[in-house]
Amino acid sequence: MTTAGHKTIKLLLADDNPLVRELIVKGLESFCQVEVSTDGADALLKVVDTPPDVILCDYKMPGLDGRQLFEKLRARESTRHIPFLFMASRSDIEERLRPLVDGVEDFIPKPFLIKDLVRITKKVVDRLHLEKLQKKASRPGVIQGRLEEMSMIDLMQSLEMGQKSCRLIVQSGGAQLLADACGIVRNVQHRGDFPA
Repeated sequence: MTTAGHKTIKLLLADDNPLVRELIVKGLESFCQVEVSTDGADALLKVVDTPPDVILCDYKMPGLDGRQLFEKLRARESTRHIPFLFMASRSDIEERLRPLVDGVEDFIPKPFLIKDLVRITKKVVDRLHLEKLQKKASRPGVIQGRLEEMSMIDLMQSLEMGQKSCRLIVQSGGAQLLADACGIVRNVQHRGDFPA
């Protein structure tokens, strides 16, 4: 989905490594609003003050670590619903974090490629954006928005993520694109150029 749509999703990044923070922010800033915390205590204060839509957190940080932050936030009624993504070594994930499955969206094993972290995080951001659109809908199952803010691929992915079935007709000048979307594009009649 496009930048304009996802700027409605606020992500809190908690990591003590400035280089890692900078790389992650650069990778995610086009998909969502990214607020940065340098440690778990700072993240806790920011979440309590202004809850984000999702938290991306390093497991090992000085002071309040990622697991302690997760447990403190799960203990509060106002923050227990916030989706959580953990970045941790494979051994930490298997030994210490797997028991925390309830409320953890995903575990991102270290070392990671930024593109892999972005892909995993973007899935959550996309879902949260779709959920926000659903909440604002005039009636259940109706998603409203400006199609010119979405590419055709993003539109089809949104339909698939929401498990929606529809017949989609897009016209551009004299050209027409017809697609039956049932999770998969089944029939495309393409005459002319459409943005990908």
